[in-house]
Amino acid sequence: MPEHQRRAVIAGGGIGGLTAALALHRKGWHVTVCERDDGPSAVGAGIVLAPNALRAFDAVGFDAGRAGGGAAPAAMGLRRPSGVRLSRADTATMTVRYGGPPLAVHRGDLVAALTAALPADALRYGAAVTDVAAADGNRPVVRTSRGEFPADVVIAADGIHSPLRRRYFPAHPGLRYSGETAWRTVLPAGGAVTEATETWGRGRRFGAVPLADGRTYLYATAVVPAGYRPEDVRTELLRHHGTWHHPIPALLERVDPTAVLQHDLYDLAGPLPRLHHGRIAWIGDAAHAMTPNLGQGGCQAVEDAVVLAHLLDALPAPAALAAYSRARLARTDAIRVRARRAGRIAALTHPVAVAARDLTLRAVPARAALRALDDLFDGFTLPGGPAEHPAQPACPGAPAFVVEPVDRRARRQANP
Repeated sequence: MPEHQRRAVIAGGGIGGLTAALALHRKGWHVTVCERDDGPSAVGAGIVLAPNALRAFDAVGFDAGRAGGGAAPAAMGLRRPSGVRLSRADTATMTVRYGGPPLAVHRGDLVAALTAALPADALRYGAAVTDVAAADGNRPVVRTSRGEFPADVVIAADGIHSPLRRRYFPAHPGLRYSGETAWRTVLPAGGAVTEATETWGRGRRFGAVPLADGRTYLYATAVVPAGYRPEDVRTELLRHHGTWHHPIPALLERVDPTAVLQHDLYDLAGPLPRLHHGRIAWIGDAAHAMTPNLGQGGCQAVEDAVVLAHLLDALPAPAALAAYSRARLARTDAIRVRARRAGRIAALTHPVAVAARDLTLRAVPARAALRALDDLFDGFTLPGGPAEHPAQPACPGAPAFVVEPVDRRARRQANP
């Protein structure tokens, strides 16, 4: 390894941590990903990558659409439990407006593809990060259950319950329970789902998203007390959703209870004061945990990773991390708050409020609904330019990250 090669240690081998590792690796950094689990998870669910996340992946030359079994378009329409449509999603229109629709992939496939793009020795499994020593010094040392790793920068991608966040922001109020729990699973190929849909009832939701290889990603939510765990998952799902429109009951009958993940839905009670401390930067759920109501949790982790790598390539580490906080804090917190508000609307239980919600959704023109997504799907940018952030000489020959500018005027003319 060249003496001048900079080192990054990433705590957490999820989508955000692996994207950060890949982005920095392609800028010439030596990366080490410390993952607490003993190996890649054998279970998982789907993820829908919105256009902003796809643009961020494109900026680092990673084709998320080819991950594993490939990706399927996932423009999401809304229905009532009766099957009546509340809103429609048009893949062709989204392609014109955003350059392509959201894409659904299996999380395990995406993680495997990101891992395969890294050096063979980059992943350290069974290496839970226990401490970061001298975080305010020039060379922090990451202590793990498998030894110590010196670093120029430490990236905390250690999830919603981030130990590093709790340690370095002890006064932060932490997590807030949304009032909902979520079940997720993936059905084997052979289902009857041909389009991505989400159905809203009274305090309950159900989503079905086809994957490219014929499998189907299912998710469901219900308003329940925190910590509630049913004795029989399939019976519970049928109780909540078994009388809803076709093909929901048939899909639920195919569910393998042992393959269902259940997580209560939390978000951060408030924003962090900043997204860095010394030479540590926080990304993804560790930085701005949000409920999944906008489908932006993983997408914002990808954005974080690419922006952080871009700034670390352009600026000395302390300046880069401060610039990262400035670039990402306002956007991610606004999306966190927006996701919380959307969840409150989706989880309404009073019949009058639900009827008013559904009537409003049906009355909103499809193009107006799309325009409301512009700031999410078009909001990814790389801060600064060459004059503001000149490239550092530490990684000669590293490719530049490029994000094509969004011409919103031309887009509105083509698809008003």
